[in-house]
Amino acid sequence: MGTADRFRAAVEGRDLAALEDLFTEDIRFYSPVKFTPFEGRPMVLGLFGVLLRTFEGFRYVGYFDGVAETGADGSEAPSAALLFRAAVNGKQIHGIDLLHFDESGRIKEFTVMVRPQSAVHALGEAVLAGLVADGLVPAPADR
Repeated sequence: MGTADRFRAAVEGRDLAALEDLFTEDIRFYSPVKFTPFEGRPMVLGLFGVLLRTFEGFRYVGYFDGVAETGADGSEAPSAALLFRAAVNGKQIHGIDLLHFDESGRIKEFTVMVRPQSAVHALGEAVLAGLVADGLVPAPADR
C-alpha cells in the first residue's frame, strides 16, 4: 500500500498516530484560509486533529497520482491528488488534498483547496476556533 493509500486510510479512520508516520519532520501544510503554511510535524498533526473534528461526513471520492512541482523549491516530486466531499457547519465542501512526497515516500508538502467560497469561510472560522481551543495558536485580538 502506497503512502497516499495509507494517508487516505488514516484520515478515514481518524487515526492521528498513523498520520504521524506519514509526514516528514519539516512538512509544510498550505491551507486555503492562511497565506503562509503551517510548518513542522507537531503543528500539522495538531491541525489534523482539529480538521478531523471539524469535517462532517468526510469522504474521499477520487484519486490521481503523478508528478508535480512543489512549492518549496520548484523541483518536481511524486504527488497525489485526493478529491473529497464534506460539510462544515452545514456548508457543503468540495475539495482536493494535494500531497507531495519526499524520496522516502513520506509527505513533505500538503496543499488543500476547497470550494465554494462560503464553505472556505465556514471552514476557516471553525478551524481557527479549534486551533485556539487546542492552544495551537493565540486567540485573535478583539477589534
